[in-house]
Amino acid sequence: MLRTHWHELTPDVRAAIEDRTGPVHDAYTASAGKNSALAAILSTAQGSVFVKGLRRDDPRVVSQGREAAITPYVYPVCPALLWRTEVHGWNLLGFEHTQGRHADYSPGSGDVPKVVAAVRCLGAMPRPPELPQLKRAEQRWATHVDRADEVALLAGETLLHTDYSPDNVLIHGPHARLVDWAWPTRGAAFIDSACLVVRLLFAGHTAAQAEQHVASLPAWRSAPAGGLDVFASALARMWVQIAEADPSPWKTGMARSASAWRAFRVTA
Repeated sequence: MLRTHWHELTPDVRAAIEDRTGPVHDAYTASAGKNSALAAILSTAQGSVFVKGLRRDDPRVVSQGREAAITPYVYPVCPALLWRTEVHGWNLLGFEHTQGRHADYSPGSGDVPKVVAAVRCLGAMPRPPELPQLKRAEQRWATHVDRADEVALLAGETLLHTDYSPDNVLIHGPHARLVDWAWPTRGAAFIDSACLVVRLLFAGHTAAQAEQHVASLPAWRSAPAGGLDVFASALARMWVQIAEADPSPWKTGMARSASAWRAFRVTA
């Protein structure tokens, strides 16, 4: 997505943001992330604020609404949402600015245990109320599963992030924080661990190594083997479909990684 820089916003949009942040002394555009037209770190007298936004007519604005709805229930695993507004054609979210860098998932990286710890923390948080913005895992992946009894294995009440792209994880000291909650989902507790497994394969881990990283998580230990196998197959089918529609290198890489994990589950 082409980014809109702070200085490219119209004066009335900048003024509406400054009504909430105070005068902006400096601004720079975040380089990572794929889904926001505006992604800017603003320096103000009260500190730094991260502002992300989409035009109101962008179909992806729905995902931004999901993020705004769920964020109050997952702090401090994620940065705090400070404000939200719609102004002059923009849907805008203002977050506390989180120090840190994006996670390194490569084999041997010290970031991986920190991300696993964040998954553990998220899995232990109180369940949020029923929110219309939350997807249900058994609905989200239903078209990638063959039988109704298999779909039922994905159902549950755990709040899931589901998109463990390194761009969505910030590392600062001993901690990892999860950002970009575009796909919050309620479902079986093991699903987040499984989503991370495929990202680790994409980063160069073997399937056995990736599973070992999450093996200590309660959600993984209690997962039924049938549920893991069904979800591995569903993820592989999903990513293959995504890559067929858009064969960009990272999407075809994710399709290969998900397919490799499915093959490992079949032969394990």
